[in-house]
Amino acid sequence: MVQIPVFAAVFGVAGVGAMKAYAAIRPADNVAVTQLLKARLPKTQVSKVHCGVVDGLCEVTAGSNLFYVDRSGRYLMIGRVYDMETRQDLTATRLLEINPDMLIGGAAKANNAASSDEAPLTRGAGASPSAPAAPQHLSLTSLPATGAIVWGKSAGKTVTVFSDFRCGYCRALSNTLRTMNVHVVERPISVLGSRDLANQVYCAKNREEALHQAYAGEPLRNDGTCDTSGLDANEKFARAHGLSGTPVIVRSDGAMIEGYRPKEALAAFIEGARS
Repeated sequence: MVQIPVFAAVFGVAGVGAMKAYAAIRPADNVAVTQLLKARLPKTQVSKVHCGVVDGLCEVTAGSNLFYVDRSGRYLMIGRVYDMETRQDLTATRLLEINPDMLIGGAAKANNAASSDEAPLTRGAGASPSAPAAPQHLSLTSLPATGAIVWGKSAGKTVTVFSDFRCGYCRALSNTLRTMNVHVVERPISVLGSRDLANQVYCAKNREEALHQAYAGEPLRNDGTCDTSGLDANEKFARAHGLSGTPVIVRSDGAMIEGYRPKEALAAFIEGARS
């Protein structure tokens, strides 16, 4: 997988308090920005331009990829837009609409349709339309016991999840797993610049509670410190095995899938583990 370049585009957290999440649709702006993009990005096949999602920005769909430009068509931003009032990942919602059959996580795969001179667009918040036909396998034996946040049903089947607390699909996966009879071993990795947040969760007195607070965007009631070398081991393991996107789901027999899956598909995958 290819890591998402976050650039300045995680601006939903950084400073868009004045933006209106659902501004009035302005068809004239949509057309004008489309024409500007045709001139400035002639090799990018733009499917749709929508300037009515966030005030001051235009959402651009190019195949299975999504990015944002200002109304002048000068500034391009790759990353995720968050509505801090509704605590909704607006980018994740649109990606689900664009790619309903392949719900890849926070650092989704590249779409290689565009030419190399416009490659930054292909490495944005997009998803590959194709999925592996069968699960891959990943041995977890080299990982230490530390670095894991264990939660869920202790009597259920074990599933290991490599996640990022700023990944919308990881949050969706966490919410789904909470409704299932599974024993979750969650190993945070920082794909979207979330290491500080992972440290806070890992050092919390109640890690499970802190984990769900982090996904919900709630402030963590924890200012303590602890040994986070286990999280370092997670990061090292992820780099060594090419895990640059989240979520990655590994069942007890080592079978691995990448990206979020609906509850039924997830349950079938976990149940398929050899006992």
